[in-house]
Amino acid sequence: MKKVEAIIRKSKFSTVKKALHEVGINFFSYWDVTGIGNEKTGHVYRGVSYSTSDIERRYLSIIVNDDFEDIVIKTIMESAKTGDVGDGKIFVSDIKEIYRIRTGEKGGETLK
Repeated sequence: MKKVEAIIRKSKFSTVKKALHEVGINFFSYWDVTGIGNEKTGHVYRGVSYSTSDIERRYLSIIVNDDFEDIVIKTIMESAKTGDVGDGKIFVSDIKEIYRIRTGEKGGETLK
């Protein structure tokens, strides 16, 4: 099992969510986060300067069976991409075990 974590633009969240649902990922957690990125310049909008190095993002946490790892990564990459600096990052880590609290089940079946 894998944990796929992604930090994406908030403006791309609905597109990514829809794309994940289309490939069969119907459960994941997300948070609004703020971080500091690589972009060093700000933008001026209507005479007001905005820092773009600390922009709000959405953090997704998705646990999948190993056979879904590549599908999830490809889906996020394609649906979150704008081509501009600040599109985000994806992190993948191994999950040793998963337990369903309600039934006591463990393993990959708990993801269904």
